[in-house]
Amino acid sequence: MHTFNAPVPVPYLTPKDVAADARAVTSRLRDMPTPPLAKDVVFYGGLGALTVAGALEWPVALAVAGATWLVRSKGKEALKERAESQEESGSRSTRAARRSA
Repeated sequence: MHTFNAPVPVPYLTPKDVAADARAVTSRLRDMPTPPLAKDVVFYGGLGALTVAGALEWPVALAVAGATWLVRSKGKEALKERAESQEESGSRSTRAARRSA
């Protein structure tokens, strides 16, 4: 039986390399208009790590990440709309109270 092993280059990372990469990523995060929440970074980072480790196939990880993003963005929109409607109803009741006084 013949087996074939493809050569896979494995990068050698030094602590300096990792620290420089971490600094570069955090500087980019600060420049973003709305920085991601820590739980989002942990979730998507963990999903990526599981994919790289081979525990998840990349299409599955992509589907999970996409569905999570959609659900969370719809939830944020609903919360924003609810808060805006409460502010409007609060300002209406305040105006009505001022008129009756």
